[in-house]
Amino acid sequence: MIWETIMLAVKAIRRNVLRSSLTILGIVIGVAAVIIMVTLGNGATAQVQAEISSMGSNMLQMRPGQGFHGPGGIRSSAPEFSLDDVEVIKLEIPGLEAVAPTNQQGAQVIYGNKNWASTALGTTNDYFAVRDWELKSGRLFNSMEERSGQAVCLVGTTIVQELFGEQDPIGATLRLNRLSFQIIGVLESKGQSNFGQDQDDIVVVPIRTLQRRMAGNNDVRSIYLSAQNNVSTTTVQHNIERLMRERRRILPGEDDNFHVRDMQEIVSTLTSTTKTLTILLSAVAAVSLLVGGIGIMNIMLVSVTERTREIGTRLAIGALERDVLLQFLIEAIVLSSFGGIIGIIAGLLVSVLVANLLHMPLIVESGIIVLAFFFSAAVGIIFGFFPARKAAQLDPIEALRHE
Repeated sequence: MIWETIMLAVKAIRRNVLRSSLTILGIVIGVAAVIIMVTLGNGATAQVQAEISSMGSNMLQMRPGQGFHGPGGIRSSAPEFSLDDVEVIKLEIPGLEAVAPTNQQGAQVIYGNKNWASTALGTTNDYFAVRDWELKSGRLFNSMEERSGQAVCLVGTTIVQELFGEQDPIGATLRLNRLSFQIIGVLESKGQSNFGQDQDDIVVVPIRTLQRRMAGNNDVRSIYLSAQNNVSTTTVQHNIERLMRERRRILPGEDDNFHVRDMQEIVSTLTSTTKTLTILLSAVAAVSLLVGGIGIMNIMLVSVTERTREIGTRLAIGALERDVLLQFLIEAIVLSSFGGIIGIIAGLLVSVLVANLLHMPLIVESGIIVLAFFFSAAVGIIFGFFPARKAAQLDPIEALRHE
């Protein structure tokens, strides 16, 4: 009986293909929208995590000032760090893998008749360890070059593409503003950061070289730190804050004139934000399922009115109320299930297309697909019950008289 009822439902749907298609449109849109939102939200979350991780594992960053706050996001001024601060941190803070001082400024990079506006970053070899930045070719600075501040540099892949093309840049001499530097290494590509900056558009020089020959000061504008794998970054952060308060003579009760950022906290915050947005957008998309359910109920009510004589005939020849109820309920379930299947296919296709266009990972959750299908079937049961009940309760004599 169940199979025969399903076949009757399919035949009834096929009699009005256009109307049935329009009826399930809300279900299709709702299911597809939910799958698209969840899939792209998962992809965005994974992309954010990967981009933050590309900045370095177990990384902390310390800068002078109290960070960005207040209207306009202005950072309070504070004295810069020094290389002595870096040495003291290395000696007194346990659990550190690497400590890298940095200073940077804009520079015009010139090679032959080509030039490119870029950034000169002064640092030490520890910077590459903190940032998990590998060499593509060449070598890092040696100890003599770091101590004496020699005119050598490593370049990012953007610099190579813009100034050298297919030529091997190792050993070549380029100019940063008016100073000549010999290229000793090329860095692997890091791509864009999560703030949209090209991380490969950079020329890295020893920090003493930048301080003495380019900046004309001994400032260290930021310090990058990497904790060992078995050490909590939170513990390291607290120890650094305590040490720097002592070195900068900050009295108890006074605010810090520096701030330490833990990248793990940033990852957690951004991940939580993207997940919240995904849930919110999915909930908004699910409203389409409600609209689709109302559409199914309206069309089923119209169908009951159109097929009143058919219902009366079935009841007159011995069909029970539950048989009629089951027939119309199954029609509603079949309609919504078809909509759910089409919506799943459409949602997956759109997700693949958008993920490819935005160059983000495609993460499909099988659980959300199953949930979307069963939710669409549940919509058919809920919104199809009232029309089915109305049909089952028709008086056979009145139904046979219906014109």
